[in-house]
Amino acid sequence: MPGGGAPTVHAGVRPATDADAASVIYLVRACFSEYEGCVLDTDKESPHLLRVASHYAEAQGGVWVAERQGTVVGSVACRPAAGAGILELQLLYVAASERRKGLATTLVGLVEAEAVHRGLQGVELWTDTRFLDAHRLYEGLGYRRLPGWRALEDLSDSLEYHFVKGAEAGLGAKRPV
Repeated sequence: MPGGGAPTVHAGVRPATDADAASVIYLVRACFSEYEGCVLDTDKESPHLLRVASHYAEAQGGVWVAERQGTVVGSVACRPAAGAGILELQLLYVAASERRKGLATTLVGLVEAEAVHRGLQGVELWTDTRFLDAHRLYEGLGYRRLPGWRALEDLSDSLEYHFVKGAEAGLGAKRPV
């Protein structure tokens, strides 16, 4: 097996199930509410969240949640990207009460470890231009922002930046949490 075995799942972090859908939706909505104009519409734009685990399994990906005292306080997902040899990081959200404690780094590390486990060359992600703290996190973890942006033409009028990280930037390297 490439990478020496399956990724390690940390205490409080576990693979998500479809039963976690309501909690993940609540978490994403709470995070979106911090930004003017960000809305989550699970009926028209994000129906995959209603069956979050099944959706990512069908896409040959994975999804994890972090819990504290029985409440979902973090999430992350991945799936193969359009580019060969790349895994796309998605659904990284951390409750405000849990930020700056290393949880986001742990969740990103799960996706990176999954990429290494699959023998892939890198991880990419797209993130809203408004999510400045997330940009700092990704850059601090060795991700490089590519030039330009994309418009999603969604209810939030989202513009997104593209970030990438390859093996040369320490993909899957152990970091202190």
